[in-house]
Amino acid sequence: MAEKTKIGIIICDRYRTCAGGKCLRSMRNREGAFNRYKDKDVELVGYTTCNGCPGGNIEYAGDEMVKNGVQVIHFATGFLVGYPPCPYIDTFKQFLEYCYGVEVVLGTHPIPQKYLEMHQSLGTWEDGIWKIWLKDTMTDEVTRLAYN
Repeated sequence: MAEKTKIGIIICDRYRTCAGGKCLRSMRNREGAFNRYKDKDVELVGYTTCNGCPGGNIEYAGDEMVKNGVQVIHFATGFLVGYPPCPYIDTFKQFLEYCYGVEVVLGTHPIPQKYLEMHQSLGTWEDGIWKIWLKDTMTDEVTRLAYN
């Protein structure tokens, strides 16, 4: 049996009631940021929220996930597409990578088309860093529409 990549997902607390359907569908279909696992087995071993600004659960969640074998932590796409996008995303990423030696990926499911259009209209993602941060979740229009 092939070794599985163990992942954890942290979602923005404003979506705390989210059932995770888009994240889990994209993980199953290897779409969006989960495309990186297209030829690998994955196992979800943790799913939680950041616990709201300024991310009171990030430290605990990272520790707990790593203790349970997580190799990669994904910040759900909601961190990127919510309005406003998470102002702490880079801080959280740096913290988890430094403290726990775990890879952090920005995004889970593909960006829904409606959010792309909104952020383009508002100019939210014009700073050059966003091109890097969105690269794993930016897909073709057909896929983006399927995630609306």
